[in-house]
Amino acid sequence: MMKIAWVTDSTACRTEKLDELNNVFVVPMNILIGGKEYKDGVDLFPQELFHLLKENGTDAKTSQPSIGVFKELYSKLQEKYDHIFSIHVSAAFSGTISSARQAAQLVDIPVTVIDSKILSYPLTKLIEEGIDAWKKSKSPSEIEELLLSKIDSGETYVMVGSLEQLNKSGRMNGVSFFLGSVLKIKPILAIKDGKLEVEEKVRSTVKGYSRMKDYLNEVLLHKKIKEVYILYGSNKEEADSWITGLSAKYPDIDFSSHELGAVIGVHAGENTLGISWFAQ
Repeated sequence: MMKIAWVTDSTACRTEKLDELNNVFVVPMNILIGGKEYKDGVDLFPQELFHLLKENGTDAKTSQPSIGVFKELYSKLQEKYDHIFSIHVSAAFSGTISSARQAAQLVDIPVTVIDSKILSYPLTKLIEEGIDAWKKSKSPSEIEELLLSKIDSGETYVMVGSLEQLNKSGRMNGVSFFLGSVLKIKPILAIKDGKLEVEEKVRSTVKGYSRMKDYLNEVLLHKKIKEVYILYGSNKEEADSWITGLSAKYPDIDFSSHELGAVIGVHAGENTLGISWFAQ
């Protein structure tokens, strides 16, 4: 069997399945807050981040891993592996994929770099499915084709905890932020082709949560879904409440909740909640 190493970034959720493997490597994103730099998932975790944001306000920044960080990792991996899959957060959210691609040109080992067009647990799920395909002796080209097809079938909807933080990050149109603030409009955001777009505007968080559940119901009218992922910032109780209600309504679907990483928390805020799935 070909020896394949799997590389991702810290926007992906850590799971027991991945942690048990010795061929999965996570490159941390950088977070600057209060004049100090942290490594996401190494020396700063979500709940600590939200505490620091309250102490320092919302003035926090993130940055992608450098080309050099990726080159160093790839160079070490080429001593033990035949191929590398480097799967990362959407290029629309971070320049991480650019660093990975440039580093891939500087090493001798073949590196397949994939833009997941997503983040958090759905990104993790792509890696897990790629590993499952590798264990079935699929070739790198077959694995890549499988993952790209999976990416195209994904849907994600989010209500961010802080429009102010999202606006400061540059990932939200300034006019939309102004109107949302003045009119008390809460946007439901969708990740489409890797980009953040406003799917719908509602007047309350409760209404927004209801509409996101409606989206799931609507897609189930014409597609099959095996798993649904509830993504949350610090509001785990709300996420678990969703799972209880949705599991009762859709007993054939496997629902699970996943904490968003610290670097996502910088941009989205503490009480962010999202729902995501891959349709069949």
